[in-house]
Amino acid sequence: MNKPLMAKATAVWLVDNTTLSFKQVADFCGMHELEVQGIADGDVAPGVKGFDPVGNNQLDAGEIEKGQKDPLYKLKLKFNAAAVGEEKRRGPRYTPLSKRQDRPAAILWLVKFHPELSDGAIGKLVGTTKPTIQAIRERTHWNINNITPVDPVALGLCKQSELDTSVQAAVRRRASEGVVMSDDERRKLVSTEQSLGMSAEPKMPSGLEVFTRPEKEEKPADFSDAESFFNLPQQDDDEDEDEDDAPRR
Repeated sequence: MNKPLMAKATAVWLVDNTTLSFKQVADFCGMHELEVQGIADGDVAPGVKGFDPVGNNQLDAGEIEKGQKDPLYKLKLKFNAAAVGEEKRRGPRYTPLSKRQDRPAAILWLVKFHPELSDGAIGKLVGTTKPTIQAIRERTHWNINNITPVDPVALGLCKQSELDTSVQAAVRRRASEGVVMSDDERRKLVSTEQSLGMSAEPKMPSGLEVFTRPEKEEKPADFSDAESFFNLPQQDDDEDEDEDDAPRR
């Protein structure tokens, strides 16, 4: 623990019952010096009841004596074995009640536009569980037909920096696994600068081959010669017919 329990109430008690400086109280309670000064002036936490850190086993009385004698002395929080590892709890991110109904839309957006993200990464970004993510991936969610994908950053469920960090981690993981991705997938995975710098050479040969094949056959020239050849007898026949008709007239 970096600060005592009920830090603001502890600061109120220290201001009312000791001669410690505002900076000493602020450093011990994890607050700003001006906020502690506001407590002394009655502008901050006017209705908060003081919380005794000595009686609640958070601070030794000797620490207060040392601090009152030396204004530069920093109070040391009393060691509490029961609080070791308290801040290292693991679990999904807390989502306010007003935004929990937006989580399915954010999950669908991440699944659609960032399929490289694992269920664990999506759970950390949005604050949901793996069964919910799996149901949306498999389109077995009870309300899947009414869910519209929405960017979780726009919904306020995560920060853009957190999303970029997760995507970059997924890119590195795929690269280490040697997964071959198409151009469309690569543009989704990498950053915008990297996507704009990607070469389009793989697409060129396939298009050129299609256009170069008809040029080798040269069929139009053969047909034109054949037409000119077969037109000659037709002209001779017409002349013979004219000669046969001449004496009759």
